[in-house]
Amino acid sequence: MRARCAPLLRSRSQASLSAGSLDLVDLDSAIGQWRDGEQRSVTAAPALSAVYQRVIDAIVAELRRRLGGRFTAAELVALYAAGTDWCLQTAATAAPDQPSAWDARIVVDAAFARYLREAADYAGGKLTESRER
Repeated sequence: MRARCAPLLRSRSQASLSAGSLDLVDLDSAIGQWRDGEQRSVTAAPALSAVYQRVIDAIVAELRRRLGGRFTAAELVALYAAGTDWCLQTAATAAPDQPSAWDARIVVDAAFARYLREAADYAGGKLTESRER
């Protein structure tokens, strides 16, 4: 399992400040990684795919709670960079008897890919021109 380590951000305003300093490479590589996780989740065996979807749904609900209303792709990347241990706890709660469904490369990345679609600066499968540099 990959380690995701970064200093924890203390507030959403701090996340916004940090997100504004992320460069395009960070955004693009995170989005690519998330899409890979999403692809892994949909190409898994049907029984496992159903469990993945349940876990992904739980993580997306927690993302919604943590980010609230309007957010940008950069804010989502900043949340991801701050650490995703909480996602694994959510996965274990959603599927306590199925540790194979706790694979961060699949469920965490797929959840972030799904939630990205709700970002204010993301439309039609890509970031819009109005994003901050």
